Amino acid sequence: MTLRSVISKVVLLPCSKLYGTITFVRNKMFDWRMLPQHEFDVPVVVVGNLAVGGTGKTPHTEYIVEALRRNFHIAVLSRGYKRSTKGFVLATPYSKPRDIGDESFQMYQKFDQKVTVAVCEDRVAGIRELLRIDPAINLVVLDDAFQHRYVKPAVSVVITEYNRPIFNDHMLPYGRLREPVRGVNRADMIVVSKCPDGLMPRDYMIYKKDLNLFPYQDLFFSRYAYQSLVPLFPDQSAKVPCLDWMSDSDSILAVAGIDNPRPFIRYLKSFMPRVRVNIFSDHHAFTRKDMELLLNRFRTMKGTNKILVTTEKDAVRMAASPYFPPELRSAAYFLPVKVEFSQHGENGAGFEQALVRRIRNWHP
Repeated sequence: MTLRSVISKVVLLPCSKLYGTITFVRNKMFDWRMLPQHEFDVPVVVVGNLAVGGTGKTPHTEYIVEALRRNFHIAVLSRGYKRSTKGFVLATPYSKPRDIGDESFQMYQKFDQKVTVAVCEDRVAGIRELLRIDPAINLVVLDDAFQHRYVKPAVSVVITEYNRPIFNDHMLPYGRLREPVRGVNRADMIVVSKCPDGLMPRDYMIYKKDLNLFPYQDLFFSRYAYQSLVPLFPDQSAKVPCLDWMSDSDSILAVAGIDNPRPFIRYLKSFMPRVRVNIFSDHHAFTRKDMELLLNRFRTMKGTNKILVTTEKDAVRMAASPYFPPELRSAAYFLPVKVEFSQHGENGAGFEQALVRRIRNWHP
């Protein structure tokens, strides 16, 4: 153990224990009904995680919305992380990422404005306003709200990352957990995300044993499936390149401002082109200086074909930036990602079937 890790443990571990005690007491106050939980006449599906960032919560939320929107009139509500507005804001065709947050903006665009999307720090007030605006809404999906216990969910879904298991983690600030690992017991459905290819049945069984779930909880495993590149500026891109067809004489400038960019970078590096990487902080707001840096790096790259590739979440902020260099517009793309579930789900049903069953069985 290095001196730095020893100092970190000595300083941060006591803070983690204190934070864990505070969150434990807060949860008990909800359990003992000392703090109120609000229940609505429509089912509420809560999607969240125990650890901060990087679990793949947004792609799974999109999967849930896509799976349910054929049978329900859905509204999605989140707090709108790092937005410049306050209070309840409904997404409209005139909304910008800074108005509702990049994740909500991405979702609103992805579903072609056919799903109601809104943001509000107070989830109870936000749901009430959504139902007032559109009484036809019969299902609400709360994004990143597992710790927001003022709303009593019909179904709660927790996402945890395969390579950063909660059972080996610690509370903030020493670790990444928002609440003690026993908090997973409140979840109805647990999804282990970003599973690597080639897992054997015993790997699933070991992971299930380590999670130590209750019989009433459903466990599922999912992986990322990267899709074809999409132009950041469709009207300025003549031809969309295929990563499989690029050679070692081509170059990619990879740009990511997400909590865990490793799977994204690893995927790009699995192809032939040379990859140069620029990593920014999560939810990074791209400045003029950032764009100048990217332009200079792009100009110095060698190769027959040169492209810039960013993540789907970063794409909404980059495309909306007034500083994006015109020179890069025809060479800029983003890499969409979809969630695929393993066959190793519990109770003989797929994730979608289990979720619908729980919603149908819910009674206010």
